[in-house]
Amino acid sequence: MRRPLSQLPSYRALHAHAQKIRKHTLREWFAQDPKRFSMFSREQEHFLFDFSRNRISEETLDKLLALSGECEVETWRDRMFAGECINLTENLPVQHAALRDLEDATSSLAESQNRVLERMEALALQIREQGFTDVVHLGAGGSHLGQKLVCDAFCDEATPGLNMHFVANVDTTEIQRVLHGRVPHRTLFIVASKSFSTPETLSNAEIARNWLMQDDKAKESSERHFVGITAETERALAWGLQEHRVLPMWNTVGGRFSVWSAAGLSVVLYLGMPAFRELLRGAREMDRHFRNAAAGENLPVLLALLGIWNQHFLDTVAHVVLPYDMRLRYLPAYLQQLEMESNGKCVDRAGRALDVPDAAIVFGEVGTNAQHGFFQFLHQGGRAASCDFIGVVRPGRGHRSQHEMLLSNMIAQTRALMFGQTLEEACAQGDTACAEHKVFPGNRTSNTILLRQLTPYSLGQLMALYEHKVFVQGVLLDINSFDQPGVELGKKLAEHLLDDLQTADLDTDLDSATRALLAYYKKHA
Repeated sequence: MRRPLSQLPSYRALHAHAQKIRKHTLREWFAQDPKRFSMFSREQEHFLFDFSRNRISEETLDKLLALSGECEVETWRDRMFAGECINLTENLPVQHAALRDLEDATSSLAESQNRVLERMEALALQIREQGFTDVVHLGAGGSHLGQKLVCDAFCDEATPGLNMHFVANVDTTEIQRVLHGRVPHRTLFIVASKSFSTPETLSNAEIARNWLMQDDKAKESSERHFVGITAETERALAWGLQEHRVLPMWNTVGGRFSVWSAAGLSVVLYLGMPAFRELLRGAREMDRHFRNAAAGENLPVLLALLGIWNQHFLDTVAHVVLPYDMRLRYLPAYLQQLEMESNGKCVDRAGRALDVPDAAIVFGEVGTNAQHGFFQFLHQGGRAASCDFIGVVRPGRGHRSQHEMLLSNMIAQTRALMFGQTLEEACAQGDTACAEHKVFPGNRTSNTILLRQLTPYSLGQLMALYEHKVFVQGVLLDINSFDQPGVELGKKLAEHLLDDLQTADLDTDLDSATRALLAYYKKHA
């Protein structure tokens, strides 16, 4: 059993070191060291990672790498890739990365995944030949966020004549808005649920089935309008799906990692199998980097350590994801779920209460919209946040001048957060009466990731980079990043309360606030 993180010598050394770091500013460091960028940046074949705008020195990085060593990050990494049961609460291995290692002749999962890919491709071809114009992906949480991100990112290159829609919310407004204007006999539904018991997903599937039954053409062969993706095939068959239209998922792959599995069928349908294979290939390349690169060159390790440094030792209150490319507009939501559902835990692997911060509060928005949304807080707020700026060198379409305006905004924001503005600099602008209001403290942390271009390959790399970052942070915290009991608790309570909403009497064991809310609903429903 490992000692709690706060008791490790390397962690305590970082606490002492942080007191020295607080005395320095990024302005000073950049003025004193013209080689700071080259020291604190790493270039890969397809992108650049700049972390020079973190409040770190060479000594800081050495101490962070010592923490990684003491927490045995490499050992846990190797255990994950070896297929050991590191998901201890569910006694399961963690195998989403194995889905991408298609060339591993020794892996039974790789062999199965290759067969599934063949089935996905054949099914996608059959669906296209059947004349569907709209595909509605029914999922929840991780079973749709990754797919939605990928499909939206490359919608300009999608299959002609096919529209892709995503429905996750149990609020009927969402699915009704999607169904409005659709032609039933030309609409296909993908039901993605590992357990095939997710209430939100099955409720929406029932609405979809009832909608189809109101159309004479669709009613004649309603079974052809559904595809199921699940680890519980028998449940899908019992619901009414045809066996040849049910694709398998594995219990060892969590929902938030499901885009690499058969749940990526929506990507195959919309963008084609070559694009999906490129997504897998990019992720596989990041897997290999994570497995083989030394800690000081290892991008997921560095990204994870910097996050711990800022949150635990420099008191940042949140982490902000800022993609400066409209094609990545759904990346913040995807990463928010990935990090907060994985590492939002209050106990370690031994069941002891954590006495250090767990997952960061993650939010974000696409640039430049974010600049007019919450950048005031980032620049002048009394509590600092760390940021990841993500840009793309080559524009998705023409208008290079417009794209250069976009990137100039991104780079300017990283510089403004770092340098800030002193009172003297504000006064130099001439408006001395209100100069105090134009003082920016600066010294605010950010990373910058610059992709050369956005392709399925580079997006696969980016997604896998953040997956492994979250894994490393889970190892450092000594928590299980691969369960989500908090999600299940709310669902169980909702099942009981649904009975109370639909019956005349109220459960006498409920607290007064819950009873009052239910009573108000019943009175005014």
